[in-house]
Amino acid sequence: MGLLTNRVEKHEIKPGDHIYTYRAVFAYSHHGIFVGGSKVVHFTRVGNTSSSNSEVYDESEECPTFPDCGFRQPDSGVVLSCLDCFLRNGSLYCFEYGVTPSVFIAKVRGGTCTTAAFDPTDMVIHRAMYLLQNGFGNYDVFQNNCEDFALYCKTGLLTVDRVGVGRSGQASSVIGAPLAALLSSPLKFLLPSPVGMATVTAGMYCVSRYATDIGVRTDVIKVAVEDLAGSVRWENNEG
Repeated sequence: MGLLTNRVEKHEIKPGDHIYTYRAVFAYSHHGIFVGGSKVVHFTRVGNTSSSNSEVYDESEECPTFPDCGFRQPDSGVVLSCLDCFLRNGSLYCFEYGVTPSVFIAKVRGGTCTTAAFDPTDMVIHRAMYLLQNGFGNYDVFQNNCEDFALYCKTGLLTVDRVGVGRSGQASSVIGAPLAALLSSPLKFLLPSPVGMATVTAGMYCVSRYATDIGVRTDVIKVAVEDLAGSVRWENNEG
């Protein structure tokens, strides 16, 4: 994996890896945990939705290769899929952990890496399989999405504050870009050059995205997967 892309081949990934692929011509990415045996556990929105930047589970889709592909518990968005169905003919990417701040900021697009360290493989797979049986709460594109699911499986970290974005770098990028533009707008009279304004806006965008990374945030706590239902953020019955 390099600075410009995290693209990998299927034979390069290992059980416990956090993988992702792009949907809708790179409009958004869908994330999951590779558990081995050509299987991926991932988090989706159940039912119909008008949102164009979230994965929707479709029970009508049948896998011709693996009979258990598409397994999920009733009313749960956590799904077991084969790697091919997860990718949907898209390219395969591997999420990076433990990157340096400079590398994190250099990767302008969110949802590709974090400065946080990852836990041992057996713990990562245990979390993913446990959540496959017990659910991961209600899907929310900004506070509890597929990237949040994969990040939790890899790190065991949850955000304490319910206000704002969750752990997802993809969601923080969506919010960070307009925020950076808003914060930099008062400087337009001091920096009349379009290049200067673009530089300031890009810098503020990177800073705001870095500030929401789970590796540097102070509002994250380690929560055992067995205690997830009783955590401060979890309300499976919330509408």
